[in-house]
Amino acid sequence: MINTRTLPFDKVRVTFTLDRNDPDGATSVVGCFNNWTPGRNVFRGRSNGKRSTSVVLPAGTALSFRYLTEGGVWTDDPAVATRDGQGNPHITV
Repeated sequence: MINTRTLPFDKVRVTFTLDRNDPDGATSVVGCFNNWTPGRNVFRGRSNGKRSTSVVLPAGTALSFRYLTEGGVWTDDPAVATRDGQGNPHITV
């Protein structure tokens, strides 16, 4: 699940949320906003049984991303139907 929140100065907080154990193991979101670097935006456990991570981007940013779990397992957000030219989930915030 992805939520966005408008912030001052034409910024948007994008929060990526996953179930605590799906996928199982340490997971990070990687994408064009962090140069596809694993470990920069790691999901952290929350008290509601979920885990999430957030990034702050300029409003209107188009971003492509995927989730990378330990062991090199790539997954996509099932709620995002739009794909970029490489098949990665793609949204504009």
